[in-house]
Amino acid sequence: MALRALAVDDEEPALEELLYLLGEDPRIGAVLPALDAREALHLLERALRAGPDAPEAVDVVFLDINMPGLSGLELAGLLGDFAVPPLIVFVTAHEDFALRAFDLKAVDYLLKPLRRERFAEAVRRVAELSRAGQGPAGGLADQVPVELGGVTRFVPIADITYVEAQGDYARLHTPRGSHLVRVALSTLEEQWRSRGFVRIHRSRLVALGRIEELRLEGGNLSVRIGDRVLAVSRRNARELRDLLARHAQGAR
Repeated sequence: MALRALAVDDEEPALEELLYLLGEDPRIGAVLPALDAREALHLLERALRAGPDAPEAVDVVFLDINMPGLSGLELAGLLGDFAVPPLIVFVTAHEDFALRAFDLKAVDYLLKPLRRERFAEAVRRVAELSRAGQGPAGGLADQVPVELGGVTRFVPIADITYVEAQGDYARLHTPRGSHLVRVALSTLEEQWRSRGFVRIHRSRLVALGRIEELRLEGGNLSVRIGDRVLAVSRRNARELRDLLARHAQGAR
């Protein structure tokens, strides 16, 4: 069955482009437009009341982020309270909100200006999830979107061993390489604390389960992760020791 989509953007040229791309894709059936998030919310509430088989039903929302009044991120948060929320694809000119978007269980995150091939990939992802009957998470909440040469790659958070601050960016290190994302280290610390990441230095987070050795040399503490030895600041040393002790006890 063709997907029923809602396109939301407060700029008319951007909305027209979105409607054009959706109309060109054979996997998309009916498309509703909305010029702001409040109008979109009204349409989605009406679709919810009508039921999943009604003509007003919406399977996926292609959603801008920066809009006056209610933002796209705020709308996505409200949709999370729906009994059966639609899938969400963010379409934005700003890469800064990618991690927040995936915390909201977005299926994909497209950067403007839109590329036809990249847009088609997002629709393919939506279509697969819809056919499989999966919820909006689609497994992507456990991944980080990384833009590289106009291509979005999805890095599993479980593969990340440590993170380093680099100005307004953070470098994510994995056994196969590293990736730069535009997000503050303090934001990652807050979002990934429940995933076992801990700050060991003002410019570094590590995945607790990836620490292979704890070293004390000349009164200075450090940890080894793979072939990297990372210094632990005195300020963070006690918390790290306590967390490692609790982690070891939980593993028994």
